[in-house]
Amino acid sequence: MTKVEVFVSSTCPHCPAAIQVVEEAKLQVSDLEVEICNVEEEENIEKATNYGIVAVPAIAINNHIEFVGAPSLTELLARLQ
Repeated sequence: MTKVEVFVSSTCPHCPAAIQVVEEAKLQVSDLEVEICNVEEEENIEKATNYGIVAVPAIAINNHIEFVGAPSLTELLARLQ
């Protein structure tokens, strides 16, 4: 199983785009089992600090930060496959 964590903030104008691209990618890699977790940074400060996150949106795949900012669908699909 591939675990995708999307670190977001309620005040971030770019976070909805990151969530959307992750959801689109999940639909396109239906042959892979993908678990998506949206993580509110303000509510999970310790977890964000452990990952070294200083800006959102940030996307971790299998416990490693892969993107800071919203990636393109193509970039995310490449990392998932």
